[in-house]
Amino acid sequence: MGFLKEFKEFAMRGSVVDLAVGVVIGGAFGKIVTSLVDDVIMPPIGYLTGGIDFSNMRYVLTEANEAAGTAEVAINYGNFINVIIQFLIIAFCIFLVIKGINSLKRKEEAAPEAPAAPSKEEVLLAEIRDILRSK
Repeated sequence: MGFLKEFKEFAMRGSVVDLAVGVVIGGAFGKIVTSLVDDVIMPPIGYLTGGIDFSNMRYVLTEANEAAGTAEVAINYGNFINVIIQFLIIAFCIFLVIKGINSLKRKEEAAPEAPAAPSKEEVLLAEIRDILRSK
């Protein structure tokens, strides 16, 4: 029974749960960025470059031969270009998020905290001290 309790404490630790949430959100964010690159960014780039579709760019090492039953062997460098663009977009988005978080932290640090009001005991002790000083 001790093993299950220890595992439950480990699995429900805040950092593990936060990591799981981050992985799920990261996966969904990856799909959004993939769609952004493939459906929004790459078509205008393809238009500006004369209709070049990066995802279909490849260097064929050996042609497919249906008679021999061999498949085409190619280096898909166009897909690599798409992945690099996706990486740059993700890195830029994360940069903006971290920059926003850091600016919020700086604002919190810059705001001076109001000094805490003294407790009743401190007020009474200060009064007693003042009375003793006056004697």
